[in-house]
Amino acid sequence: MSTKNGLMIRDFPEDERPRERFMKSGPQSLSNHELIAILLRTGTKEESVLQLSNRLLTQFEGLRQLKSATLQEMTEIKGIGQTKAIQILAAVELGRRVSNLAFDERYVIRSPEDGAKYMMNDMRFLAQEHFVCLYLNTKNQVIHKQTIFIGSLNASIVHPREVYREALKRSAASIICLHNHPSGDPTPSREDIEVTKRLAECGKIIGVDLLDHLIIGENKFVSLKEKGYL
Repeated sequence: MSTKNGLMIRDFPEDERPRERFMKSGPQSLSNHELIAILLRTGTKEESVLQLSNRLLTQFEGLRQLKSATLQEMTEIKGIGQTKAIQILAAVELGRRVSNLAFDERYVIRSPEDGAKYMMNDMRFLAQEHFVCLYLNTKNQVIHKQTIFIGSLNASIVHPREVYREALKRSAASIICLHNHPSGDPTPSREDIEVTKRLAECGKIIGVDLLDHLIIGENKFVSLKEKGYL
C-alpha cells in the first residue's frame, strides 16, 4: 500500500487510517472512498489504497454509477484486478439485499405507496426501462415477481399473454404492473396509458384483476389507477 513517496497506510497518522477510525467511531464516520479502501485492502506501487479507492469513485462518478458497474468495467481500471473488483461488487450486492430485507415474499400491498416502496430500490437506478409484474394472492400478498420485458414500452411489445400466463401459473388473484422511467420523471406517456388499458381489459376477461400500474422515477412514482386510467 505504498504511495509515490513510499508511505504505507500504517505510516499515516492513526486518525487518518480507515480501519482504526472504523473501530473507534463506527462506519458512519468514514467517507465513501474510505469504506471502499477497507474493501480493497491494498493499493499499488504508485498509489495508496486511499488514492486508489478515490480514483475508483471518481471513475464511476460516485456510488450511483458504481452500483451498476460490471466486472469488466471494474477491471479496466488500473490497479483493480479481478479479486478487488469481485470484493467491491459483492459488497454492492450485499447492500442491495440488506435494503430489501424488510420485504419478505409475503409482503402485503394495500396501496400504491406499498407497491412503489417494494420495488423502488430495485428499479430507480435502472438504465433501461424494465416492465415488472407482481403477482398477488387473495390477501394481496406478493407471491411472485417477474420481469416481463426490458426496453422501450409500447402496446405491441408488452403482450397481455406474457403478463397473464404467469398469473394463471401461480393462481394469482390479481397483479400490479410496474415500470421505470430512466429519466427519473414518472409522468405517464401515451404508450404507458395504452398498455395499461389493454392489460386491464384482458385481466377482466381472464378473471385476474390489474390493481395498478406504477411508474417508478427518481425516488418518486405515479399510480395510473390514481390518475383514473384504471
